[in-house]
Amino acid sequence: MADRKKKGRDISGILILDKPLNISSNHAVQRIKRLYGAKKVGHTGSLDPLASGVLPICLGHATKVSQYLLASDKTYQFTMRLGQTTSTGDVEGEVTCEKKIPDIELLSLDKLLEKFTGEIQQIPPMYSALKHNGQRLYSLARKGQTVDRPPRKVTIKSLVLLSKTVDSLTIEVCCTKGTYVRTLAEDIGNALGCGAHVSFLRRIKTGPFILSEAVTLEQLESTQGDLLALDGLLQSLDLALQDYPVKSVSEEDKTDLCLGRPIHVEQAMYEPLIRLNDSQGKIFGLGKGVKDHKLAPVRIFV
Repeated sequence: MADRKKKGRDISGILILDKPLNISSNHAVQRIKRLYGAKKVGHTGSLDPLASGVLPICLGHATKVSQYLLASDKTYQFTMRLGQTTSTGDVEGEVTCEKKIPDIELLSLDKLLEKFTGEIQQIPPMYSALKHNGQRLYSLARKGQTVDRPPRKVTIKSLVLLSKTVDSLTIEVCCTKGTYVRTLAEDIGNALGCGAHVSFLRRIKTGPFILSEAVTLEQLESTQGDLLALDGLLQSLDLALQDYPVKSVSEEDKTDLCLGRPIHVEQAMYEPLIRLNDSQGKIFGLGKGVKDHKLAPVRIFV
């Protein structure tokens, strides 16, 4: 028992957590690590403390696919408070500007949202984890410093108005990696002429994982250390990669791939990533097609 506590359990899988408000993603990861007694745990894209929702947490070998979940599209529901701009782009910051909210017609609002759909340019917020000369932007912002941030291309795949009040809009957005919802809300508010900040943010989907599959920390902690029950909540790491094509190989070819040696395939495969399944249909790594009808390993999980 003492040895297990020291080294941690060698368990693999993906837990879909409904992260609560007011805790960081790293804090959530540490609580999951303690609950599972796991050796290795990591998340797949931070949620701010003031945001809640889907946070896939990878345990064991599943941490090797976290980078692919990081690159997945995300879907959020957020409410933007109109008429106020804050230093952080959300309710945590100080109000820096207040303007009168104009009368907003639904037809003109729909047309405005269309302008923010597709590939757009975003200037990352100062309160972000990006680095400038080796320092986190949020660290500089807390010192009252502002630095130039080059705009970045992101893609807004859909932007749907869910509800509207006199001083707020609630919107659902599906977007690519690297999109800042706070910046999107500020840009929409500026286009309306009144400014805005995010007052509510909830992630409802990350890649293939949706909110209805998520469990809360309270549910996890109610198991009272029942490891069998906790392990039953883990998803297969294969689910994180279900958008990639599959190649099943023989045991001999699996051995070669695990040793870093390309194998010959009858039909050329040029997809960026290919799931590698063994003869039993179990994923053991990722590969890619190379010249001369070869399939080379990219990442081996076992």
